[in-house]
Order: sequence, then structure tokens, then C-alpha cells
Amino acid sequence: MTRILADLPDEDIEKLDALGARQKRSRASLLREAIRLFLAQKTDDRSWIDRGYGLWEGRQDIPDGLDYQRAMREDRTPHEEI
Repeated sequence: MTRILADLPDEDIEKLDALGARQKRSRASLLREAIRLFLAQKTDDRSWIDRGYGLWEGRQDIPDGLDYQRAMREDRTPHEEI
């Protein structure tokens, strides 16, 4: 096992220590588990995009983005007239 040196914000250390006290585990043990879980995630998994695609389709409470932009720019002089 290789030893590393990492700078972490004090508030993160406090939270780690509190969690370690509750679980009766060392700070190093918590960090090893966090890194193991992070590395186990598929970093190229973009399925969340497919799951969210079209989620807001058909909602009446959200205005159309293009209509919103046009309304915001109504008071501007069109570039053709400059």
C-alpha cells in the first residue's frame, strides 16, 4: 500500500472525523472506501442523459426558451437596421 499526502479543507476533516467516530472507523479507512467507490463508478456512463431526455416535454408551466429570448430582446434594435 502506498502512502499519499493530500490537503483537505478543515470542514471536510471535521465531517470525516465525526463520521469516523459514529462508525468507529479511522479517517484513512473512510478515505480508502470513498476512493474505492469513486473509482468503481463507470466514468463514461452517460445513461443519465438518456433517462432525462424529454423529461420536461409537454410541460405547460415552463415557457419555450426561444420565445423567452425573443421577449427579452424586444427592446433592442435588430442588427439589420444598424
